[in-house]
Amino acid sequence: MKVAEILEIGGCRLVEPSFADLTVDSYTNLLLRIVPDEARLLVDEKEEPMALALHDDEGWHAASFLFREPTLAAIECFETVGGDIYQESREAWLSAVREYYSAELLETTFPALEDLRPDREGKIRDLLDEVWGDRTGTPCLDCCCGSGVGTAALRAGGVRALAYDNDPGLLALGLSKGRLVPSDTMCIDAQKASRYIAPVPLGAAFMVGEIYSYNTALWRSIVTNLLALTDEALITVGTEEEAARVQEWCIGQRRETEVFENRRDPLYDRWCCVARRA
Repeated sequence: MKVAEILEIGGCRLVEPSFADLTVDSYTNLLLRIVPDEARLLVDEKEEPMALALHDDEGWHAASFLFREPTLAAIECFETVGGDIYQESREAWLSAVREYYSAELLETTFPALEDLRPDREGKIRDLLDEVWGDRTGTPCLDCCCGSGVGTAALRAGGVRALAYDNDPGLLALGLSKGRLVPSDTMCIDAQKASRYIAPVPLGAAFMVGEIYSYNTALWRSIVTNLLALTDEALITVGTEEEAARVQEWCIGQRRETEVFENRRDPLYDRWCCVARRA
């Protein structure tokens, strides 16, 4: 379902400029600057507010409370206008919001140039079969998804992949090619993934790096966030040295780890680290 469909309105603009901005409190105040003549409050299964939509002479505008608390002023505004309350599952609204921002990204971002070899998805699929076997229906994070080759491989195996990256051009490429699903894609900083994502059983990060001394802290933060959100993670890199660094970070998070060489491709995903909760 789309944002407007859930709110049962013809169209709606979300006041937050991007998905990553959904954590920023000030956008609630931005919404409250308008003088509304109608209001709609969206609540979840537990009747907790998820969004406030206000209408003025320019149309409908909404702010989401998926990752921040609604303010007293927002609730008072709704009560003053005397609006209607709508209810939907939190997951349905979250999916609709992700789809909204994916559509905006496609409209505003020029896709990166195609970056995939034709056989790479199949090789990743084969690697996943070896490491995980049949995990049909299991939710999985695709951390630093790029243009979505890992997501496509995961979905081909029946896994529901939730993808995220902070490169709009690569995301636009993946969305335009159909490798990324709009309702399951986010443009966010992977170092802050836990602000936007609930824990799931599986996680993957394909071709992390290149990891050098000057960017070690960055990649360590990304990997640590992925581990915090998953019970089991598959992380691939290009070199044995990089794999050893990733393994050290995983052990530091008290994970049981296994490192092995993947000879399917001489360039990509050559070394793999599997980390599981002890």
